[in-house]
Amino acid sequence: MSPRPVVAVACSGGRDSVALLHAARGAAGALGASVVALHVHHGLMADADRWASEVQALCGRWDVAFACERLGGKPAAGESVEAWARRERYRALARMARVAGADIVLLGHHLDDQAETVLLQALRGAGPAGLAAMPRVVERDGLTWARPWIARSGPEIDAYMAPLALAVAQDPSNADPRFARSRLRRDVMPVLRAAFPEADAALAATARRAAEARAVLDEVAAEDLRRLGADATLALAPWRTLSPARRANALRAWLARVLDAPVPQTLVDRLLAETPDDATRRWPADGRVLRSWRGRLAVVAPARPRVPPAPVRDGEALSLLRCDRYALDGWEGTLELFATREHGVAPARLAQVEARVRAGGERFLLQPAGVARSLKKQYQALGVPAEGRDGPLLFDGAGALLFVPGLGIDARAWAPAGAPQWGVRWVAAASGAKAEPV
Repeated sequence: MSPRPVVAVACSGGRDSVALLHAARGAAGALGASVVALHVHHGLMADADRWASEVQALCGRWDVAFACERLGGKPAAGESVEAWARRERYRALARMARVAGADIVLLGHHLDDQAETVLLQALRGAGPAGLAAMPRVVERDGLTWARPWIARSGPEIDAYMAPLALAVAQDPSNADPRFARSRLRRDVMPVLRAAFPEADAALAATARRAAEARAVLDEVAAEDLRRLGADATLALAPWRTLSPARRANALRAWLARVLDAPVPQTLVDRLLAETPDDATRRWPADGRVLRSWRGRLAVVAPARPRVPPAPVRDGEALSLLRCDRYALDGWEGTLELFATREHGVAPARLAQVEARVRAGGERFLLQPAGVARSLKKQYQALGVPAEGRDGPLLFDGAGALLFVPGLGIDARAWAPAGAPQWGVRWVAAASGAKAEPV
């Protein structure tokens, strides 16, 4: 008999998440699924211990599995508490969901939250990606994240909760004027709703249209980057022939791919302004360095030592079973795995790999319709600088070449379109600093 599917519900103990947990519990029984409540203890509020205990007790009464993780660390210098807490919360939720065997995580965001998010993004000058706000369903890091309440208003959730007569957690940070969302919720939204009763629905409609616009822009960028042959590097001369809007769109998409991180508009603006020719230039980006060299733009090195990654001991076959960062003894840098939509390798092929020094004679295929050529010729063809060529070559258990630093995944190893796949990146240690295993 197949195991029962597991549905995870992020439950802070507040009204929205408790209502969602109750609804999921009722629906799961009819569908033959089990439910697990995931609680993140941020360690930021005096009542955090009590909230965790109350959610655990509620799960006991409802016969629902419970998992809790307390966050460690603190925001980096200059980083907002909100941004840090949000990032670490999602990481903790993903870890707990995987341990519980869940493929889907339900989140309690609702229509009012969506409207606030659209306004906040607009006030920050966001484009379509930001104005799209929170998607109803999204695939990320091998999990499905869903927001069943996204079309339901706060009053509708109140009506659902009323017969349950449950005491729920009240987070004082929701009324703290230090936080932008709290100021918007307290001072702006009541006035806006009084003047425009359909404001929440209208703003949610804006998010849906922005999501459609973002999808079109993503498709255009993907096509432009494909025609430009952009992979680990971006050829500047053909890129400059695009219209200004498409040039910016393609650049933003390429940066998101190679940096695997949010792309600041300031970086896009600088690169647009400072790449009028093929001169050699350098820009810091997300703790790394972007360099234009021989007419191509590429990530060549980190600008500072990165967070210590998970260790891989020398002499062992590598089992790369999750998207993470790996330090390899004897190598000065970090092997990074990340989920991607194209030009990646099937995760199963990374379950047993071997990292080798370049020995000579290896041949790499850049595109399926191309010809496998020596690494030297491929590096020369792409204009990969010497510092971008160092690092381990990865081979699968059958001895087939999978990955080469500076070139990427061999086209012969690409997973089929639409299939789950991971990208691989080698990040050399900063000059004079070795990536230390922990």
